Amino acid sequence: MSEPVAGPPSDTESPPPDEDGQPPPPTVEPKEKMLFLQEQMVNFVNQYNLPVIEVSLVLSKYLKHLTSQLDEVASQTGEELPVLVASPWPLEVESAESAIEMDLERVLTMVDEARMDIFDTIIRVVLTETEMNHTDAVLLLREWERLARGQLAAVTSPGQLFSPFEIPEDF
Repeated sequence: MSEPVAGPPSDTESPPPDEDGQPPPPTVEPKEKMLFLQEQMVNFVNQYNLPVIEVSLVLSKYLKHLTSQLDEVASQTGEELPVLVASPWPLEVESAESAIEMDLERVLTMVDEARMDIFDTIIRVVLTETEMNHTDAVLLLREWERLARGQLAAVTSPGQLFSPFEIPEDF
């Protein structure tokens, strides 16, 4: 009996790029890159029950970095960034007035730096490996920021900052 000749893997043998954890190549459509980043972020946040404060801090870092780079390029060409890119999106909730004081320095000592570094690394690697357009990245992260700000607006005690970040089913 002869052995079968190995040919190229069929669609059933190898998972699509977004299912094997590898970033899509830079040549794919921007939508696929954004979807991959979204999936990686959702998976990590859900798997590690990332607290609202930690998600917010990482998002803030990336949004500040990316928007400053975009703003610099826009300034060099005499243009301005659209408000949708340059500024946080409006919240759809009213923030609750809180009489409880929160010591920011103390809160920052309680975050899990290692977990935040992993989340940061996931975002950085996907942005770098896919060569995602900065504007696309900012728009995706602005959606996350709006969700995070909505959850932060509902916080009435310091402990709630460490509640798991909630991601809606249709997100």
